[in-house]
Amino acid sequence: MKVTLLNFTPEPEKTVALAAKLCYSDSSIGALKEKVRGISYEKFLGKILDLGHLSVLEHAAFVFGIEGLSRAASHQLVRHRLASYSQQSQRYVRFESELEFVLPESVREAGLGDEFSKKVASVHAFYKELVDSGIPQEDARYILPNAAATRIIVTMNARELLHFFSLRCCERAQWEIRAIATEMLVLAKEKAPVIFKGAGPGCVSGPCPEGDMTCGRPQEIRRKFRNI
Repeated sequence: MKVTLLNFTPEPEKTVALAAKLCYSDSSIGALKEKVRGISYEKFLGKILDLGHLSVLEHAAFVFGIEGLSRAASHQLVRHRLASYSQQSQRYVRFESELEFVLPESVREAGLGDEFSKKVASVHAFYKELVDSGIPQEDARYILPNAAATRIIVTMNARELLHFFSLRCCERAQWEIRAIATEMLVLAKEKAPVIFKGAGPGCVSGPCPEGDMTCGRPQEIRRKFRNI
């Protein structure tokens, strides 16, 4: 699995600060641009975030390219509806030479990795047989497994990213999407360290929200994400 930050709003924290200033000022936008020049984003945006004025975060967007994730993981990812997605099509892309797939570590640890790989290869062989027999690719793809790897481009604004991280960086999230979310957080935090200072699962900024389903390791998880 590989996650790349393809693009992002230039000077995202300046953009968010400008939007926040606008809400409370009668100055022109040109004048506000001068006012935000040189201000402490950590102090100003920290106050804005503490107040819960999160709508201004929607002006900063981040575009990620994700490769080598399974269809099982991508189906979880696209459930986050306040985002934009472009995904490799199994209808138009013919998987001729090989079928890239994701092998769960639990299967490997159980000593079933080779058998898993053989089953996927068998399914892929039948997929090619279907296509070679004249079955449309859009119908042949029905046999492909959830393990089949895909590629996807994702665009989220900073507000949705904070929500996404709170759910998908949690230890209770499925392992693959948790790994994707954590890598996205690392990349986003490099470009907007103030906005994403407290980002991560719910336990980073408060008590664990999972109740009886908690992983039981909130202090460890807090240290992990505060050090990202």
